[in-house]
Amino acid sequence: MTIRPALRLLAAACSLALPLTAAQAACMSDDQISALHAAYQARTPAANPEGLSAADGECSRAKFQALLGRQFGAPVGYKAGLTNPAVQKRFNADAPVWGTLYKDMLLPEDSTVDAAFGARALYEADLLVRVSSAAINQATTPMQVLAAIDQVIPFIELPDLVVQAPPKLNGAAISAINVGARLGVVGRPIPVEATAAFSDRLRDMEVLLMADGAEVDRGKGSDVLEHPLNAVVWLAKDLARQGLAMKPGDLISLGSFSKLLPPKPGLAVQVIYQGLPGTPMVAVTFK
Repeated sequence: MTIRPALRLLAAACSLALPLTAAQAACMSDDQISALHAAYQARTPAANPEGLSAADGECSRAKFQALLGRQFGAPVGYKAGLTNPAVQKRFNADAPVWGTLYKDMLLPEDSTVDAAFGARALYEADLLVRVSSAAINQATTPMQVLAAIDQVIPFIELPDLVVQAPPKLNGAAISAINVGARLGVVGRPIPVEATAAFSDRLRDMEVLLMADGAEVDRGKGSDVLEHPLNAVVWLAKDLARQGLAMKPGDLISLGSFSKLLPPKPGLAVQVIYQGLPGTPMVAVTFK
């Protein structure tokens, strides 16, 4: 598909101000995806993609990802979303979804980021793991995942829900917008120990979300599918269903260990992982 000039795309975005109805639902058209991407680039709210089936959401995601890849560079891994039951409830979903992470989405530790980095900018406590073996695609337990990764990495995700009415999003619509992937701040990697004790530390860790030195939320490792590495087990199965697979070097975002909160200029945010070796942390400041 040929990408239209930016002004023409923005005009298309404006012309699609009304969301799809359930009766009209199908894989989003090229024009609708172009309008979604134009709004995403302009950091203005896009029309909600309502009434999509799960298959429609996946089809729409693939089209959107083709444009995101041109904007953000090569894919570097995957984002598992809706892996926390509390977040599923917020978006009327009953299963996880996934999106793709791209090279230029990932920012270094202690970055300063525009508070208005997206149309519907948010921040949350997350965690990355790095794949070290293709055997991860056959993993069915957290211990099998642990044997196929070599790093866990502190991560503040900076998602963008992009649409006019985020509360109306559901699983299929979140899939269509690539699970809101926009930016994320990457901390210092922690070497993995392929032991039951390290697996227990991941499950039992306390993840603190701090803003300007005050705790604003906290979660446990077990809040993500009872063990955070179960997010990778789920992802491996869903990628296989679609003829895809993780590869060594891929980074996998596991999901939310906290509420999704809006940034504001001047806010300094930290995420602290109590229970992991060295009590690691990662920080970002908004301007």
